[in-house]
Amino acid sequence: MKRLIKVGSRESKLAMVQTEWVIQEIKKKHPELEFEVIGIKTAGDAILDKTLDKIGGKGLFIKELEHALLDGTVDMAVHSMKDLPAEMPEELTIAAVSKREDPRDVLVSRDGTVLDRLPYGAVIGTSSVRREVQISGKRGDLKFKTLRGNVLTRLNKLLNSEYDAVVLAAAGLKRLGLEERCVQYFGIKDVIPAVGQGVLGVETRRDEDVGFLLDSIHCSESQLAVDAERAFMIKLNGNCSIPIAAHAVIDGDQLKVWGMLASEDKACVYRAFTCGSRYDAAKLGERLADMIIEQMNK
Repeated sequence: MKRLIKVGSRESKLAMVQTEWVIQEIKKKHPELEFEVIGIKTAGDAILDKTLDKIGGKGLFIKELEHALLDGTVDMAVHSMKDLPAEMPEELTIAAVSKREDPRDVLVSRDGTVLDRLPYGAVIGTSSVRREVQISGKRGDLKFKTLRGNVLTRLNKLLNSEYDAVVLAAAGLKRLGLEERCVQYFGIKDVIPAVGQGVLGVETRRDEDVGFLLDSIHCSESQLAVDAERAFMIKLNGNCSIPIAAHAVIDGDQLKVWGMLASEDKACVYRAFTCGSRYDAAKLGERLADMIIEQMNK
């Protein structure tokens, strides 16, 4: 009899598309496995009238999935790594991470207008203080309005004229086949992405047999990059109320890491860059955090 693996996923279309992608990649190597997807509504999906920092942070997108793992309802759960908070239950682990999709943030406007040509005082929709603080540095006149909901909901709100433009992750739009909606891509040095942006993570119980994940979807280069980014976030105690960003790129044997941290009042923005051996990923992330701390203490 085939082994049945129950997979937990958020119920949004993007989450289901991502989960199905993971399953299909595993099946290419392990056709002997069967999968059942179990959709789980998270608090982050249910509470849409408040920003994440006001209701408990980005961990609200995964808590219910982790509870399902802990009680045995599901055997693995698929997350966007950018939704993963600094801490996770000791009994659980991220067993595998995917190859990274486009990590950049993108501007989507109603009429195809790029950032520099939006009207004075244009309203930008985003729920991310990270995006707000970096984009406002380019256009101080812009107004930012909270934008929650799944990708399709956000695009519909743009079409309904609630916003002049919205900022989204390129990865989500591409996975949904909506790449043509991307009006302007922001370079990773200009608008540093969220920690883990573009990478999918598969969370399991620590005692689970995960060999089928490691030889199918796991990407060791993504793992190194995410290790550096998360080390930066963890050392700075990064959470959803603090504008924080980090992005790592592998260049041969080198790992290059960019980081950004802003004060909670968004008045001060600190940026840093470091590079070193790809095999010292976590240390590089911590070094980058120390560089930010040094700037803050001057």
